[in-house]
Amino acid sequence: MLLVLGCTAGGVVVATRIGHREPVLVLTRAVSVGQVLSAKDLREESISDDTSLAFIPSKARAEAVGHPVAYSLPAGTPLTRNLLGEAHVPPPGQAVAAVGLKAGQFPPGVQPGNRVSVVVTTAGGASTGSPSSSSQVSAWDATVTDVRGDSADQTSVISLQMSQDDARQLAATSAGQISVVTVYGGGR
Repeated sequence: MLLVLGCTAGGVVVATRIGHREPVLVLTRAVSVGQVLSAKDLREESISDDTSLAFIPSKARAEAVGHPVAYSLPAGTPLTRNLLGEAHVPPPGQAVAAVGLKAGQFPPGVQPGNRVSVVVTTAGGASTGSPSSSSQVSAWDATVTDVRGDSADQTSVISLQMSQDDARQLAATSAGQISVVTVYGGGR
């Protein structure tokens, strides 16, 4: 008798837990910061409602469609209201600069989240291929936010988050003078 009561009680608990699922909005594909969501970007998925996060219910689709995302998000991310709105990346005082680099100007395997040092060498005279006494070297700390390869011209575009002033200086520098070095703590 106790075994039957125990199994029945267990079944009720499991059924109750399974029954407390809520249909919420989930991203069907990766989105970039500032991207305005369309109906194609969203799908419905049932998740447990015993979490402390305030997911956007699928019946509130209008709260998401037509609104920008505040962060870059991967596919499969359940949406919450704090993920929508004005861009939160980069943070105040920071900027993202993109540089097109060839193989040898950055370490293979560099990826988003890596801490790097961006090194710029400017020669005072004609370039001879080696640093001279008239060369000047500048270096700025940055975090890699994106890496995209272009097989057509074998250039990789690396997006770097850094201080606004450093990003402006980097943007004004010729790509041939830039190298990226992964530094300690450079992993995710």
